[in-house]
Amino acid sequence: MTAPDLILPPPDQHTPPAAVLQTPQGRTTRPLEASLSDMHALLEQHGYVIVLCPASLPSQALHRLHTVRGVLESDRIALLDLDLPPLGLAVLALQLRQLSLCDFSPGVLASAARLLSHYIYAGAVLNSVTKLDRVPVSLRQHAKSWVPGSQFAVLANPKAQLIRLGSAGQGAKLEGPGFGTRLIVAKGQLQSDWITGSLARSWQVQGVAEAPLPAESTRWWATGKLIEFAAAIPDISVLYQLVSSVKREECHWCGLELIGDRCGFCSAPLLDSPSPSALPSSSQSGNHENHSRPTGVLTSGQQRKAISP
Repeated sequence: MTAPDLILPPPDQHTPPAAVLQTPQGRTTRPLEASLSDMHALLEQHGYVIVLCPASLPSQALHRLHTVRGVLESDRIALLDLDLPPLGLAVLALQLRQLSLCDFSPGVLASAARLLSHYIYAGAVLNSVTKLDRVPVSLRQHAKSWVPGSQFAVLANPKAQLIRLGSAGQGAKLEGPGFGTRLIVAKGQLQSDWITGSLARSWQVQGVAEAPLPAESTRWWATGKLIEFAAAIPDISVLYQLVSSVKREECHWCGLELIGDRCGFCSAPLLDSPSPSALPSSSQSGNHENHSRPTGVLTSGQQRKAISP
């Protein structure tokens, strides 16, 4: 991870910890040699490194990570740039930490990040959306931000939604997950019980827990007056079933395993299967495997099959 407040406490004593890679941000400087030493030590200790990079990470920090990977000339470093809100990214990191105990290869674990991100419902309650550029905001909603006491509920992932809370938005709801989740709440400089009350009941969450608000959240949501939330699958057995249900492929560039349509380590896209006209006929080579593959996100029917207990 790129910040210590993006690391959530483990649900049990078996879940491994996450490492923090210190990068230069703003006026904070860090010698390149120190960054190289940190990454080299992680590679020596673990063999592979998966780095989750917030979309709001400053360009100088992201550039440092790419420089480190380039200087070390290592194909064992995955830099995953995911457009999840900070708390949602922290939840994803926790899920990957849990799955690292399973029999998945590093390539599958890295590419699973994109798959699992589609099952994380991440958003926030904000006092204003005037500067918010992460989800579409109408002119009317911009104008309502100037009304004293206004509050908005925003869902940024997996599908953007925005509603106004209070009497003006009475009856409006955020569309939630159709599977069991645990809700994590991080409070900023805003007072509201809508998340732990109305939202938790509407989504029928299996539990609610609090976490410190990541420092990156203020920049991501463009305001410090917020309460961030993220709902995700908490059960490692369900996560395992979800990932293992997707067909595994071999990356044509680096040779690592992957699921979905892109390698998590080298970012090479999965090559399309040959067209039927280019394949040998059955009379020439006998029966062939079905080379169809998923894109990495399950259909609704596959979701129900994979997530059901």
